[in-house]
Amino acid sequence: MQVDLIFKVAAIGIVVAVLNQLLIRSGREEQALMTTLAGLIVVLMILLQEINRLFTYIKTVFGF
Repeated sequence: MQVDLIFKVAAIGIVVAVLNQLLIRSGREEQALMTTLAGLIVVLMILLQEINRLFTYIKTVFGF
């Protein structure tokens, strides 16, 4: 398992959580929601890249 991937996702989660709390406490709930959604999209894009790498590797192993 790639530890750097776990650290990337965790770091994004921490940053998003802190920003979310700061925005909520300053009365900017809509921006907090947008920040959360943006963080989710970034994490999903990272995971999609890793899934693509996995399928590329599988294709090379089986000679496709």
